[in-house]
Amino acid sequence: MLTTLEEKVDPKHAALLVVDMQNDFCHEQGVTALNGADVSNAQGMVPRLRHLIDGAKRAGMLVAFIRTTHGEWTDSEARVEQRRLRQHPHNCVEGAWGADWYAGMEPAESDLVVTKHRYSAFINSDLDLILRSRRIRTVVMAGTDTSVCVESTARDAFMLDYYVVFLNDCTASGDPEAHQATLKTIRRQFGVVCDAADVLGAMERVKGAAALVRP
Repeated sequence: MLTTLEEKVDPKHAALLVVDMQNDFCHEQGVTALNGADVSNAQGMVPRLRHLIDGAKRAGMLVAFIRTTHGEWTDSEARVEQRRLRQHPHNCVEGAWGADWYAGMEPAESDLVVTKHRYSAFINSDLDLILRSRRIRTVVMAGTDTSVCVESTARDAFMLDYYVVFLNDCTASGDPEAHQATLKTIRRQFGVVCDAADVLGAMERVKGAAALVRP
């Protein structure tokens, strides 16, 4: 059993999942902003999230960049109907600018990228297979939107028996109340809520402890 934050985010068995940092969710000309939502929180967290990603990589933690795409072959009638009811245009169309990574959040060529077509990154993707193949036990959740795709992925991770560490300051929503409601729900039912600095500090302590036991 993993009880402390240090145990949970040990890079030997933890992965950072960076969800949907794409133009349609983050850019002021993206679909989310054009629908009237505030994307400033997503934009504002980019430096913190980039710092966390770089620190996680240096520590040897697996980092997975999760992207959403939608299109003719993946949209269901239920999704089309929901979009009609909300009067939202199609977002993250494969090959379109809106599906591209937001500036500063581009993965390196060697980075792991997982494509999803539903809110949860675990639905009909190879994410679970990848994580289990790497013997991952904990997912550290970051990205946007807090209460939709990030929360959906975190819930499914817990249902699949992963430990969940959910980042307060590296997740973003255009609705502050929804953001706080998700943090409350995760804290009560699904995992640990903390800041990126807490994770980076815990990884440093793991690294220091490992150095002490080397002959």
